[in-house]
Order: sequence, then C-alpha cells, then structure tokens
Amino acid sequence: MKRVFYACAAWVLLVGLTGPAKAQYTFTTIDVPGIYDTQAFGINAASQIVGQYLLHGLLLDVDGSYTTFDPPGAFRTWAFGINDAGQIVGVYFDMDATAHGFLLDVAGSYTTLDVPGAVLTWPLGINDAGQIVGMYRNDPAGANHAFVRDVDGSYTMLDVPGAYQTVAYGIDASGQIVGVYVDAGGGHGFLATPGG
Repeated sequence: MKRVFYACAAWVLLVGLTGPAKAQYTFTTIDVPGIYDTQAFGINAASQIVGQYLLHGLLLDVDGSYTTFDPPGAFRTWAFGINDAGQIVGVYFDMDATAHGFLLDVAGSYTTLDVPGAVLTWPLGINDAGQIVGMYRNDPAGANHAFVRDVDGSYTMLDVPGAYQTVAYGIDASGQIVGVYVDAGGGHGFLATPGG
C-alpha cells in the first residue's frame, strides 16, 4: 500500500511541476498586396478575418482572397467583428467626420447602427445570433459607454456600476459580454452575464 501511495505522490509531483503544455504559435503576416497599412481585428470559426487597410474595410476570406468595402457615404471604414454567418460589424466615418456603426449582412446590404442620442457609435463584436456590442458617446469628448443591440434592433445601455467609462468588446452565443471599464482604481476587465 505504501508503494502505491508513494507512486501516486511522485506522479502528482511530476505532473504538478511540469504544468500545462504551452501552445506553439505560427505567425502569418496579413497584408493587402502593395499596401503598407493592413490591420486585422476579428475572426470567426471559418477563419474569415476582418479589419482595415488604409481607409477601407477589409475581409480576408478562407481562400486567401481580399474583399474591400465601405458603407455608402463613408470616407473611412474599420471592420471589428464577424460572426460565423459572415455578418460584419464596424464603424465608418461620413464626410462630416461623424462616426456611425454599421452591420454588413451576407447579402451585401448595410444597416447603419446609431445608439439613440449618441454622437458616435462603435460596434466591436457580434455573436452568431446577431447580437452586437460596442461603445458609444453622448459627447465627442465625453466618456465611453457600452451597449448591446439585440436582434430586434433595440438597444440596452451597459455601464458597470461605479465606472465612468465602459466598453464592450465581445459577446458569445449565450449572451455573455466581455469588455473593460475604468473607475477611480484604474482599468478593469469585466464579464457581464445575462440576467444580472
């Protein structure tokens, strides 16, 4: 019995000291051919990647092809999130330099996303159900506030209690939201779960 105990103890120590295996990563540069400024911001389960190059939205498809896009009237476009259905969210600036959110659906049509009463809206993430999260401002120089846009088009404002800035970056299939908030103690990450 002692032998079994010592063998188990030795195994536990050996496994405990080695720790979990670290993942090895391979890096692939993403550059639109001939362009010096390409940025990737979001990826879905099919490995479609969205971002921006120069002043345009960008989709890198799984076959290696690049598609650029801009909502009508845009002079600058950034794409931040893409879900598994291929819906893309981001922000564009119109000719008056006003920031608007957008949703680009798989059929190629755009929906402008503006939080009611906000002077700028930045959608940053979208889940497979089509719920969108991001941040907005009521004043160009004011604080950031988080929002959730439901599939019916309704908005829910989402500020961490006691925070003077909140930004929501991502939302999963169950509606859990991650982001960052700033209070008197500095910046903090958060996880918000549906129902409180």
